[in-house]
Amino acid sequence: MTAPATPASTGTFRSLANRNFRLWFLGAIVSNVGTWMQRTAQDWLVLTELAHVNGASAVGIVMGLQFGPLALLLPFSGFAADYFDRRRLLFCTQAASALLALGLGLLTVLGLVQLWHVYIFAFLLGCVAAFDAPARQTFIGELVGEADLANAVALNSTSFNGARMIGPAVAGVLIAAVGTGWVFLINAASFVAVIGSLCLLRVADFHPRVRAVRSRGSFVGGFRYVWGRPDLRAVLLMLFLIGTFGLNFPIFISTMSVHAFQAGAGEYGVLSSTMAIGSVAGALLAARRATPTVPLLMGAALLFGAGCALAAVMPTTWAFGILLVVVGVAAQTFTTSTNSLVQLSTDSAMRGRVVALLLAIAVGGTPLGAPIVGWVADVAGPRWSLGVGAASGFLAALVGVRYLVKHTGWRLWREIKTAE
Repeated sequence: MTAPATPASTGTFRSLANRNFRLWFLGAIVSNVGTWMQRTAQDWLVLTELAHVNGASAVGIVMGLQFGPLALLLPFSGFAADYFDRRRLLFCTQAASALLALGLGLLTVLGLVQLWHVYIFAFLLGCVAAFDAPARQTFIGELVGEADLANAVALNSTSFNGARMIGPAVAGVLIAAVGTGWVFLINAASFVAVIGSLCLLRVADFHPRVRAVRSRGSFVGGFRYVWGRPDLRAVLLMLFLIGTFGLNFPIFISTMSVHAFQAGAGEYGVLSSTMAIGSVAGALLAARRATPTVPLLMGAALLFGAGCALAAVMPTTWAFGILLVVVGVAAQTFTTSTNSLVQLSTDSAMRGRVVALLLAIAVGGTPLGAPIVGWVADVAGPRWSLGVGAASGFLAALVGVRYLVKHTGWRLWREIKTAE
């Protein structure tokens, strides 16, 4: 792998010394809280109000429609992040997301919302996110440069998961007090913060990047680049397994809350926030590491699998919540370290396309995995759906072992130990 740049300074929060990144970080926290509030309210609306039969399957369909466009639009979204001005692209995607949240909120508040409305809005949000996500991830490199990129990526994940800790809990209270529609409207208003931060950035302080050149083979070039890198192939396959079958927390938590523990909206929000405590811890631990490695990903995958397996057999809500903290640490360590590792070991001119591929694999597999996991939850029960998540973690760890044995010194180490 390409050796990453050595950070200019040390410390978990070193990237926040950069004014541009600090503004982006603060604006993103507010917007991310609103986003997690909407996701919680959307899942609750579908599961308890709009889909009275096979609710878990309906939640899986919503997830598939929302995340599927990341794979569907991959030929365009990755190149857009490499070719267009990322700041202007983010203005467009954030404004579009706000308008969609406003539309769904108005339909719900007025009592007009139906399940097919949620399906349409989920798909449209997914289309916007397909262009927003790679631009947002690679934009960080323009704010802080290569030296602090791994730290900034981890802190950005901390912002996202700190919001995950706050948003669902607030959403649970608001759903019980005023209903799901007002949660969507509040999320629409929260986009003002991130749009405002984009306006306040000093463009002159941006770190220069290599722009992609428009050509017929630009999209295929991203696949060729990854295919020629055994390390990237292994990492992305690990991500596919966990992203497709393991990162289905809306299904896991909502079905365990409603069917296994007979809990209400408040408890559901608290459980979602509990897992986010682990996610924040995992992101902060990742921020302290200068160089993520494949063995680290393998260990995180193993911990994820074990955490899901144990969570599946927990007898009470609070015991389940404690295991969710462990699962959150493992999941965030894995996803944040994967993001950092891929960005640090990818050429700057290819980064947008490779990150778009990474994101498409991470969440674009949801249209395949979420309906399957939802079906398992409906047919066999929510505890068995967590078993699917556990299997994804163990299989991903095996992929890491195979790469290390085939392409690194692990083979020599094994032969020496055998000879002894």
